[in-house]
Amino acid sequence: MPIASVNPATGETLETFEPLDAAGLEQRLARAEAAFRTYRTTSYAQRAGLLRRAADLLDQERETVARTMTEEMGKPLTAARAEAAKCAKAMRWYAENAEALLADEHPEPADVADSGAARAYVRYRPVGVVLAVMPWNFPFWQVVRFAAPALMAGNVGLLKHASNVPRTAVALEELFQRAGFPEGCFQTLLIDSGAVEGVIRDPRVAAVTLTGSEPAGRAVAATAADVVKKAVLELGGSDPFVVLPSADLDAAVATAVTARAQNNGQSCIAAKRFIVHTDVYDRFTAAFTEAMRALKVGDPMDEATQVGPLASRQGRDDLAELVDDAREHGARVECGGRRPDGLGTPGLDGGWFYEPTVLSGITPRMRIHHEETFGPVATVYRAADLDEAVALANDTPFGLSSNVWTEDPAEQDRFVRDIQAGGVFFNGMTASHPALPFGGVKRSGFGRELSGHGIREFCNITTVWIA
Repeated sequence: MPIASVNPATGETLETFEPLDAAGLEQRLARAEAAFRTYRTTSYAQRAGLLRRAADLLDQERETVARTMTEEMGKPLTAARAEAAKCAKAMRWYAENAEALLADEHPEPADVADSGAARAYVRYRPVGVVLAVMPWNFPFWQVVRFAAPALMAGNVGLLKHASNVPRTAVALEELFQRAGFPEGCFQTLLIDSGAVEGVIRDPRVAAVTLTGSEPAGRAVAATAADVVKKAVLELGGSDPFVVLPSADLDAAVATAVTARAQNNGQSCIAAKRFIVHTDVYDRFTAAFTEAMRALKVGDPMDEATQVGPLASRQGRDDLAELVDDAREHGARVECGGRRPDGLGTPGLDGGWFYEPTVLSGITPRMRIHHEETFGPVATVYRAADLDEAVALANDTPFGLSSNVWTEDPAEQDRFVRDIQAGGVFFNGMTASHPALPFGGVKRSGFGRELSGHGIREFCNITTVWIA
């Protein structure tokens, strides 16, 4: 079956691609294996030069890249431009820092002597061909945050991108080719999800990384474990956004709206559950609801649009089901809660739009209390005190990141100690940066991307001992 690129703002099919047949897939696997044999011996300076060239191309072609992303998955054009710029920044960061991050490590001389060695050190070596199974929501950034460190470490990459962003997947392969990376260093595999298991099991593939849904993560992790291969998983998130009495409420509200509506609400690290101390609950909720209601929903190509369509009809329908279930079990709809198509909203009838929504009165009986909302829907909770705020923040199967608004150092220390998440961001919005490790705990996955921790995930950490 062809792989289709469909514009979620209109439902129009933009382009179709034939998936690789068995011979085409074999050719790409063989090419990747051959590329690794020579690419792993290149110097950091050579790799950095190639990666900087890719960053330069991305900057030069930012508008084209942004429009491709917006057409394929519906993010506002302004956000797509920012994503392309962020990718170029990360490429340059790894080009500049990879050699230092992977420098040989030398134990203390006394420890070397005690081991019976004249010399001993640790060297980071590339593992080989790494398969990346990537999602559609940040179609360039998710790939680059894997590819930049992997390529700088001397690995080669195979990309199995989400099936609804094939044009982006092809553009990524072409970007690295035009930057001068040797043939086979980075290739896109236009295959369906059923073919992924075979690629993981192929002995030429050394490891796999996945960003995506929990079911996809379980399947990939099970296969990788069965063939004893390294895996890194970044899965779902239902991040808390905790507001305590000492917070700057105006800043908290403004950030909360951005945190929930970014990327049309389709982000694993978006704040989704807003847990507000009772002393400031009414003021925060009223202002937050008003700001969410005021967001402009529309054509993502329009520079004024703040919230575009969801990336797929199924995603929009799944989100609507969660809201309907919450409403049926007693949740209060503070704003939104509808599909704008068919309601007389000009220009929205053909796409997969959903109104920015705020729900209150959430209880554990509702699916939305424990399931991830992937769209512009926020749930608001009233917390009686700090203990209840911590308990609500941790009452989720996920643990990707968290946001806490407080100026009290003791409260900050409490959240650093007790929050069950891979990150805690105080008085600001969770975001990824190449210098900081990114990943989660519980059912949000394992392993880390970005920073030195991320580049070492796909390295053979080798002990060298010389008598």
